[in-house]
Amino acid sequence: MNKNVGGMDRLARLVIGPILVLAGIAGYAGLLVLAVGPLPQALTSVLVLLVGMILLVTGLIQKCPLNRILGFNTYRQKGSRESEEPTLTDPK
Repeated sequence: MNKNVGGMDRLARLVIGPILVLAGIAGYAGLLVLAVGPLPQALTSVLVLLVGMILLVTGLIQKCPLNRILGFNTYRQKGSRESEEPTLTDPK
């Protein structure tokens, strides 16, 4: 699978992912209330932890299966413009 996570998408995943991981751990330990409606605290904490881990890992490896399925690609290859030779429009 080619890289498809980059730019602001990657930055958001690398910032939000660890925050959710810490929130999930704190919720599971009882330091933070994450229970929503009928869902128990432990289940909600584990779900938040898993989402955070998925965001963190996909941000680090720059590959996201969901982006591939949906056809999103925010990754811009380095040097793609630099490898091209400059063209002259008006040589004198």
